[in-house]
Amino acid sequence: MIQFKNVVKRFGERTILKGISFEVKKGEILFILGTSGTGKSVSLKSLVGLLRPEEGEIYIDDQRVDQLTEEEYLPIRKKCGMVFQHPALFDSLSIYENIAFGLRRHYDLPEKEVKERVLRCSGLVNINAELLELLPQSISYGMQKRVSLARTLAVEPEILLFDEPTTGLDPITTNTVNELIFDLSRELKTTSLVVSHDMGCALNIADRIIVLDQGNVVDQGTPEQLRKSQVALTKDFLAEVLENESVN
Repeated sequence: MIQFKNVVKRFGERTILKGISFEVKKGEILFILGTSGTGKSVSLKSLVGLLRPEEGEIYIDDQRVDQLTEEEYLPIRKKCGMVFQHPALFDSLSIYENIAFGLRRHYDLPEKEVKERVLRCSGLVNINAELLELLPQSISYGMQKRVSLARTLAVEPEILLFDEPTTGLDPITTNTVNELIFDLSRELKTTSLVVSHDMGCALNIADRIIVLDQGNVVDQGTPEQLRKSQVALTKDFLAEVLENESVN
């Protein structure tokens, strides 16, 4: 479904991705873990063509995409839905209009179908219909994250990309977002690529995990395999999880 082959990305003299290789199978939830500045978000942006690698190859559905023109990339981007770290909602638009925004901008759909998709997707993420006419500032930050996810789902992507989806959320809302990622991936049969620094979340819902350190893949495997890892950074992440579990 998705393949990175020896991908290198530089910014000036600084090399962010140092020849990383990994794959994401169709319908799989893959977490990319790492500390800040290790190239996690750069990987997502490279996948959708917002950044272009200097070396290596990127494939989606066996099609090489890293050398496509902007025009050629458009149908590829329509396969992908990206959920950003912050909700990035339009303050002047209602929740309904925020969810409908991508549909109206990129698709020529009758209003009846737009409404059906908005209601269906808001229901998938447990947004009550009576909230749809409110403005984003009228609801909690956690609920705004749900609106952002509903907006992404409305365009029916085959691939869901999450950039630090639980950053800034309390533990209860974090668990809710994780459950949504897992349930939606299974129910909609989407392929999900999640960038995170939260090993606890990854262990709970990922099919596989890769660990990035300074632009290199230093570890990868299933949650069960990573629990037994001897890689230093992985062990640091696991130690934090165990510490939190002991506190709770």
